[in-house]
Amino acid sequence: MEIHFEKITPKNQKEVESLSLFPEQVSFIESVSDCLKEAEEISEWKTVAIYDKNQLIGFAMYGYFTLPEEGPWLDRFLIDKKYQKKGYGKIAVLALMQQIIKEYHYKKIYLSVYDVNAVAIHLYQSVGFCFNGNYDTKGEKIMVYHV
Repeated sequence: MEIHFEKITPKNQKEVESLSLFPEQVSFIESVSDCLKEAEEISEWKTVAIYDKNQLIGFAMYGYFTLPEEGPWLDRFLIDKKYQKKGYGKIAVLALMQQIIKEYHYKKIYLSVYDVNAVAIHLYQSVGFCFNGNYDTKGEKIMVYHV
């Protein structure tokens, strides 16, 4: 696997917006189109397409915010359903964490997750995220990674 991130441009945007999830996962994350619109409106958000070599496999959105916890947030992350259960999630999250640490030079990374999203919770715990006992504005449980 050769995971890397690319900016979302007019050249790859339609393909990135066509990434799909299994029906039971759709309620856990906003559509890529909605994420891109939100990133246009809020300058703190950064969006990236996730590739293995030349193959688009996923999408992520991250940024630095002060509420509900101050620091960089890995807010949206998805691997297309065709590439799930192949090890991409863990490798891509680890690579993204390194990018966030490099960009923000902060000692913590935050994310939030619905407590019924057992697969995501397992993934995030496997790379070192822990629940901190707090909730975000949508009622998701906040997890933190200490660098």
